[in-house]
Amino acid sequence: MQIRQRVFDEKVVSELIADGTHPLLARLYAARGVLTKSELETSLSGIIPPEQLSHNLTMAKLLADAIAANKKLLVIGDYDADGATATAVAVKGLRSMGADVAFLVPNRFEYGYGLTPEIVALANTLKPDILITVDNGIASVDGVAAANLLGLQVLITDHHLPAETTPDAACIVNPNQQGCDFPSKNLAGVGVMFYVLLALRAELRSRGVFAKKTEHSLAEPNLTELLDLVALGTVADLVKLDANNRILVEQGLRRIRAGACCAGITALLKIAGKAPEKVTAQDLGFYVGPRLNAAGRLDDMRIGIACLLAETEADAMQKAQTLHDLNLERRNIEADMQDTALSTLENIEVANQYSLSIYSADYHQGVIGILASRIKEKYHRPTLVFADAGQDTKDGRLLKGSGRSIASLHLRDALDLVTKQHPDLILKFGGHAMAAGLTIREADFAAFQTAFEAVTRSLLTEADLQATLETDGHLEVQDMNLQTANILASGVWGQGFTQPVFSDNFKVINQRILGEKHSKLILEKDSTHADKKRYDAIYFNYAENLPENIVAAYVLDANEYKGLQALQLQIKHVF
Repeated sequence: MQIRQRVFDEKVVSELIADGTHPLLARLYAARGVLTKSELETSLSGIIPPEQLSHNLTMAKLLADAIAANKKLLVIGDYDADGATATAVAVKGLRSMGADVAFLVPNRFEYGYGLTPEIVALANTLKPDILITVDNGIASVDGVAAANLLGLQVLITDHHLPAETTPDAACIVNPNQQGCDFPSKNLAGVGVMFYVLLALRAELRSRGVFAKKTEHSLAEPNLTELLDLVALGTVADLVKLDANNRILVEQGLRRIRAGACCAGITALLKIAGKAPEKVTAQDLGFYVGPRLNAAGRLDDMRIGIACLLAETEADAMQKAQTLHDLNLERRNIEADMQDTALSTLENIEVANQYSLSIYSADYHQGVIGILASRIKEKYHRPTLVFADAGQDTKDGRLLKGSGRSIASLHLRDALDLVTKQHPDLILKFGGHAMAAGLTIREADFAAFQTAFEAVTRSLLTEADLQATLETDGHLEVQDMNLQTANILASGVWGQGFTQPVFSDNFKVINQRILGEKHSKLILEKDSTHADKKRYDAIYFNYAENLPENIVAAYVLDANEYKGLQALQLQIKHVF
């Protein structure tokens, strides 16, 4: 692991301070690419207007027509936290505008991902008029064709990268589709659906729907009531927190802290031991998202969506407990898989590899993405983990793979290059720069390993394989306090706008091991020759003896115990 300090423009820092930004925050923001105070806008009025999202106005007209004609809408969701929140947002938002809407979420183990022909056949048994995809659909060429044959109109809302061929849907809203000049390409699936609802409300308003004073007239819905769900899905899906997404997340966090969020999110926070009134973006990512994701990984995401749609505290808590139990089961499965994987990798000279592709018939299909992430973090190499897909074809057994990448390799593009060089090797694939999924034949696993390794070698250098920890450098003693920790905790930090990490020299005054796996520390830092400050610190998942003098990368943590807060340094790495 190498350490590297983020760089920033002193002129930008000075301008941000002159505009009223806290000096420390000005440095942190400038190091993350912020150039002006306007990029720190938190008001919902600061988001990019809905009409700038290509085809969004067309989608709004189609939905408004469908509502006026009392057509049955069926939302086709996805089985991760983004898909679950997008489904909940679609159902709540459309119902608030008078739509007859239900939802269907494919079981990943039976139907795979996206709007497949099999899902269309299942959906058709519910007799809908229109299918609306959320967080999927851009790759569903065959599924949309099947729906068209049945006379079902398909409206696609998605954010994934499109392939060369796009589905023949009635309308597609996706900031990443060809020809869309929407300034933010980083909307999550839930963010795209929220934008569709904003446009739909404006369309219904222009038609006078909310102004009609009849027995069955509609009150104009307050769509900000959906922002808690938008914030959760955006953070959990690890999309880049650009200025637009930061507004959506900040507004959602404010609703949660004010007690104005859905019963499901409140229940998930409480069952994780987190106070809703103090929730942070990190809490959504580390505590709520995984519990929601556990349903899709091990069981059926319907329970997760039902939790988000729950109308009473009791119902939400019951479903949140089920999700919590599933997450505990997921963690146990993951631990066993990780032991097996690390044992397998002991027989491989990882240092000579540019990529890692592993397979075991015992791996759980729903957990391979997490395992790929853990291995990638440990070895800093693009990693693909495969499990038995439970499907036999005339060409043999199929494997499902899930991959995670490093910053230097765009994973979906790398898989696309494999398919160009070996057209019959990958049966299907899709994803992002940092994560992707694919299907191959079991008999082709060794050939895929070789092909993917060759592609990564052509795209990476040895330097790319060196893990680097970026820090915000030295932190002045006057800023190392509980007040600063709370200011930082309240910020919207995450993917592409990373949580501040500082690095300093410390003397280890005391170290004791907690639970045989963590280190509780007292660290001393020189501030002046006459003034040496000592700090409590915790180093999770590290139980080895530290030397007397260390360089530590750390975050400021407002540790709470029995209702009292105290400053604690949370150590990320020791050099």
